[in-house]
Amino acid sequence: MKQLLILSISLFLISCSGKAQNKAVENQVNKNTIEVFDFHTTNRCVTCKAIEANTKYTLETYFAKELKSGKITFKVINIDEKENEKLAEKFQASGTSLFLNVIGEKNEKQIDLTNFAFTYGKKQDEFSEKLKVTIEKELAKI
Repeated sequence: MKQLLILSISLFLISCSGKAQNKAVENQVNKNTIEVFDFHTTNRCVTCKAIEANTKYTLETYFAKELKSGKITFKVINIDEKENEKLAEKFQASGTSLFLNVIGEKNEKQIDLTNFAFTYGKKQDEFSEKLKVTIEKELAKI
């Protein structure tokens, strides 16, 4: 019985410490990276869907190496979901929004591309070229 109690306590401590370690890893910010956030609501229009598709196309076409290495990440976030509330607040995203979060050695800056995204959202070639240039410019700085 005593051995069973010790084993149970050991397993509990291992599982608790494992969870704590996972949380710590989740909260770490990778320096010299760019996070691309496509925020949206549950109900999406044609333009909103095009923004996501064209962003994904641009990243996969021109930045496949950076996506694979983690230098660039792409996250599609539904702001209507409770677990995304704080992230949406950080970027002040209240509907469909496109942001770059550029994380350097010493600072982090958000670049709001929402107006650009709605202007060129349904024009894949122009959207892709302009987003590519913007990301290349930011990559050169980090």
